[in-house]
Amino acid sequence: MRKLQRTSSQRKALLRDLTTDLIVHERIQTTEARAKEVRSTVEKMITLGKRGDLHARRKAAAYIRRELVTTTDEEGNESTSFALQKLFDDVAPRYADRQGGYTRIMKMGPRRGDGAPIVIIELV
Repeated sequence: MRKLQRTSSQRKALLRDLTTDLIVHERIQTTEARAKEVRSTVEKMITLGKRGDLHARRKAAAYIRRELVTTTDEEGNESTSFALQKLFDDVAPRYADRQGGYTRIMKMGPRRGDGAPIVIIELV
């Protein structure tokens, strides 16, 4: 496990935030080290979403932030739900027939300020 130059509580908060953001937006831009770490937590959350029982929902709820998601359907109607609900209702059923490997990391090049390698991590 990478330490990401943070204390354990800061590291856990960072990974929770990035995991929630990836579930909400389905694509985020971050550094390569952070993306490689968040990949494992996102894949665990999607696996919990595929299980779908109450215990899996509670384990995911303990990790994912309580963040509102606004979605629009085909008719243009907007609806708001929480990131946990999106995980269990939209994201996890997409991967019902897939055995892992739910994310993709694409390299973008170095960051302008400090030269850190930047990647885009997205749900496949």
